[in-house]
Amino acid sequence: MNNSFSFTKPLLETPFHERTYEACYNNDWYRWAGYKIAREYSNTELEYTAMRNTAGVLDITPMHKYDIKGADAIKFVDKLVTRNVTEIKSGQVMYIIWCNEDGNVIDDGTVFCFDSNHLRIFCAERNLNWFSDTAIGFDVEVEDVSDTIAALAFQGPLSCKILNLLNVKNIENLKPFYFDDFDLNGCKVTISRTGFSGDLGYEIWCKNEDAISVWDSLFKFNRDYKVLPAGMNALEMVRVEAGFIQPNADFMSAEQALRPNRMRNPFELGMGWLVDLNKNYFTGKKNLVDLKKKTLTKKLVGLDIQGDKPAIGSVLYDKNKKEIGIVTAGMWSPSLKSNIAFGYVDKDHMKIGSKVFAEIYHPEELEYKKIWAECSVVKKQFFNPPRRHKVPAEI
Repeated sequence: MNNSFSFTKPLLETPFHERTYEACYNNDWYRWAGYKIAREYSNTELEYTAMRNTAGVLDITPMHKYDIKGADAIKFVDKLVTRNVTEIKSGQVMYIIWCNEDGNVIDDGTVFCFDSNHLRIFCAERNLNWFSDTAIGFDVEVEDVSDTIAALAFQGPLSCKILNLLNVKNIENLKPFYFDDFDLNGCKVTISRTGFSGDLGYEIWCKNEDAISVWDSLFKFNRDYKVLPAGMNALEMVRVEAGFIQPNADFMSAEQALRPNRMRNPFELGMGWLVDLNKNYFTGKKNLVDLKKKTLTKKLVGLDIQGDKPAIGSVLYDKNKKEIGIVTAGMWSPSLKSNIAFGYVDKDHMKIGSKVFAEIYHPEELEYKKIWAECSVVKKQFFNPPRRHKVPAEI
C-alpha cells in the first residue's frame, strides 16, 4: 500500500479499498484520519438493517493504533487514563478515557493487553504527542503502528455464526472485551469481541497483505446469510442506539476545543463510572476530585422524543420556553420504533423522567416546518440485547 501524499490523490486508501470501491455504488466517501472510507455504499437503511438482523462489515482501518511497550507499560497507561488498569490481564480489553490536567476529556478508546510489557491503545483521534509527552519518566516506548494493521468491524446477530462456519475455532467462547489470535481462511488474525454497534460483534485485526482475503471470507456465505458492507452513516445509527458517544460530535476533545467552555469533563458526559478517584495519581485527578464535589451545571443524557422527526441540532427548552440545552445526535430508530437522541440539559432536568421540549425544524417540500416536541430524559443506552453479553455466543 502506497501511503505517499499526492495532490492528485489527497486521501489515502485502506488495504480494503479494492473491495470497498467495488461495493460503493453511491461513490459517497468520508474523510477519516486522512483515509477514504465509505459514508454510504448503496442504502444506509439496508446497511443498518444488516447490522441489526444479519451482519455488517465496516472498514475501521483509520483508527489510530499505538503500541505501548516496556517494563512500565501498565504503570504508564494507569497514569494516562482515569480508569484503574493495574489489574488488566493478558487477552483483555478495557474501555478507557483520558483527560488533561483540568479534568476535561481528550478522547476515549480501548486498551488491549498482550502482556504486562505490551499494551495497545486504539482511538479515533491522533494522540501520539499527548501519549509521548505523558510517557516522559516511564520505561516505555510509544509507537504509532496505525499503518501496519488493517481492521474490520464485523457486527450483528449472525457474526459469530458466520465466523464459526469459517472454522474460526472456539470463537463462540470468546468473552466480551477479550481478544485472541485465530486462523481465518489461512490468515493469522487477532479478533476481539468488541465493537461500536451495541450488539453481538467482533473486530478483526490483520496484516495489510491479508486484508482482501479476510474481507472476502466474511461474505463467503452470502447465498444464505445476507452480509452487507456498512458505511459511516449506518455506524452512526447503531452507535446512537447503543448509547456510545463520539468525539467532535457529542463533545469536543480538550486538545481541539478553541474555548474552555466547549470542553467537557467525564461527569458531564455521564462517564463518571470510568473515573476511579481512589487509585494513584493520574492526569487530571486533582481537578476531577474537586469537580466530583460540585453540582453539575449540564449533563449529556438520553432523550425519548415525541413523534418521528429526528431532532439532531435542536435546541432544548423547559416548559416555560427557557433554553436549557441542545441535541448533539438523534435519529428515528427502526429497531426500537422510537425517536431517540443525546442532548445536554441543565441541572434541573438531568433526572430520569424529566420533561423537556425540543424545537425541531423539519424540511417538507423545500420549507421547514417547526415542531415543538415533548422529550423524556432516559438512559443513553437505548439498545442492549442479551446476545451482546452471552457466552458462549449464539451460533
